[in-house]
Amino acid sequence: MKHIILGLLFLIFTFVRGQNNYNCFTVLAGKNATEDGSVLLAHNEDDGGEHLVNFFKTKHIESNTPEEVQLRRGATMKLPAELYSLLWLEMPGMEFSDSYQNEYGITIVSDGCPSREDRKDFTGGGIGYWLRRAMALQAKTAREAIQIAGRLIEKYGYASSGRTYCIAGPSEAWMLSVVQGRHWVAQRIPDDEVAIIPNYYTIGKINLHDSLNFLASPDIIEYARQRRWFSGSDEDFNFREAYGQAGNLKDSINIVRHWGALHLLAKKDYRIDEPFPFSCKPKHLLRPEDLFAVLRSHYEDTPFDKSEHYRLGSPHIVQRAICARSTQYGLVAQLRAKLPPAVGNVLWISFYHPCTHPFVPVYSGVLHIPASFDNGLTPGEALMRHFEAQEESAPSHSFLHFVRDGKQVDKNYEKQISTRKNSLQNKERSFIRQQKETEKNVLRYYRKDKAKALTIITEATDGFWKVIWD
Repeated sequence: MKHIILGLLFLIFTFVRGQNNYNCFTVLAGKNATEDGSVLLAHNEDDGGEHLVNFFKTKHIESNTPEEVQLRRGATMKLPAELYSLLWLEMPGMEFSDSYQNEYGITIVSDGCPSREDRKDFTGGGIGYWLRRAMALQAKTAREAIQIAGRLIEKYGYASSGRTYCIAGPSEAWMLSVVQGRHWVAQRIPDDEVAIIPNYYTIGKINLHDSLNFLASPDIIEYARQRRWFSGSDEDFNFREAYGQAGNLKDSINIVRHWGALHLLAKKDYRIDEPFPFSCKPKHLLRPEDLFAVLRSHYEDTPFDKSEHYRLGSPHIVQRAICARSTQYGLVAQLRAKLPPAVGNVLWISFYHPCTHPFVPVYSGVLHIPASFDNGLTPGEALMRHFEAQEESAPSHSFLHFVRDGKQVDKNYEKQISTRKNSLQNKERSFIRQQKETEKNVLRYYRKDKAKALTIITEATDGFWKVIWD
């Protein structure tokens, strides 16, 4: 406790005031760090203001000719003739807020990470929104997604200050950190460790001779030397320190969020004022429920809980925590290589504030998503209209049901949250039991009657949503 209090004073007197740009939070766990051998990815999508979240299942596409798409700022890009199906969480109007899981389980989310790059090096305006979608449509593995992204960044240039894409599949997980222009670096999460990222770069020292665990643009070190951001030997190069925006790396809100997840997950007890590792050993083998708890955290039972365990009001209003006022949805991808992809890859989703709504499992192989999540649009129409203004007040949209309910809880959070926690945890336990029963039933049919197996998956997923709405 003493080192936590000292660390708190350290933050108050040393670090700059926390940023207010409402970005995201992600945790990645390797397959040997989890109880069931799955790769896990947990993410809170944070965006300030009032938003809509649409949810779609797109179809696998095979055509005779490659598709050509126009990027937002003018360039054109060719996609291959075969495109994989997607679970797609769409936020209309937002360039960097959509999340994907494709039919092979490749799951992609992102966290804004401002860089120090002040030179714009683009072709046709660069690439932004389409980068993660292009990865999701084409990649069968997380590594392949990195390679696709690297080629696109080097061809078009990245049209934003900086960002880290978190990419996971059933075999491994990676972080891909990109910088405005044509520079990028990626690091693999060790299979027996867990990695945490708020909204600053966490990739530090890199070894470009180790292509199993690191990939990067060819001149990532030399360019930093040219800009006088780094002057040492290759062995001493630290991507985070060379390319990160200095004030962002010292941001107190980022640091506390990072520490908050380490406090819940890490085997070692890290001090708030010491450097955090890129990844670390977990205190025990992780389950999806452990990551649900992280995404719900307001630093309860630590000195960083400014709501004083809700006595001073809703933690969403009192402070900026992992589960925040700006959180639009939380998700946990459970990616299991030992099962067929349609069954083994599951996206657990909690809309709006994860602390007030259960995580609902959605199988990658579902045939459809409930229509009340689509805002009356087909996936193709939603893509065409993504940057257009969309009606956000339709009372029948399911996402807005969660928003209204979450805001109601915030009005008297201390009184309501205890009952709410018990309710959502009971529902999640029920979903986990049903998940095991459903999968046992599905696997009886999968090889001899795949259509029937996918119907069972879809009906089970529809049933999970009915439990929430009833």
